[in-house]
Amino acid sequence: MDVECGQGFEMLEPDEQDTWDALAYLLIRLPAVLDARMQRDAGISHFEFMVLATLIRSPERTRRMSEVADLIASSLTRLSNAAGRLERKGWITRRPDPADGRYTLAELTSEGAGKVIEAAPAYTDEVRRSVFSPLTKGQQKQAGEISRRILSVIDPDGACAQGRLPSLPAHTAE
Repeated sequence: MDVECGQGFEMLEPDEQDTWDALAYLLIRLPAVLDARMQRDAGISHFEFMVLATLIRSPERTRRMSEVADLIASSLTRLSNAAGRLERKGWITRRPDPADGRYTLAELTSEGAGKVIEAAPAYTDEVRRSVFSPLTKGQQKQAGEISRRILSVIDPDGACAQGRLPSLPAHTAE
């Protein structure tokens, strides 16, 4: 079947296509860059770091696995596999939720908290190098606003839209 480009279906405008191509490539490359840095400098994957970082920011360093999955945009299967690896390393424990046994709680151990603290400088450095350093302060603010606007469309009930993303404790100078 010989179909001319754009015939029979709607195409993106050239400026939309340029923007989409750049964004799509960013969405592919940035996680790979973060993962490579975390593997090299901390010996864990970016995904594993996100699990641990989510728990360290949670009340009592404990959260339902389903909530962790939501906060890091993961399937429960992927999270469960990672949690098994983290549990074998002694960085988390899992147990039934006493409030509702249908749920499983993940708790960060002292060793796991130590791993987050050890790995955080590499993560922070790479995020700054890859995301923030190339942008002006105004562009950084715009990037956050644009991200939240897109997330409100693609994930209106998600953690970001509901303001449920856990915040890191405030950094204090020593």
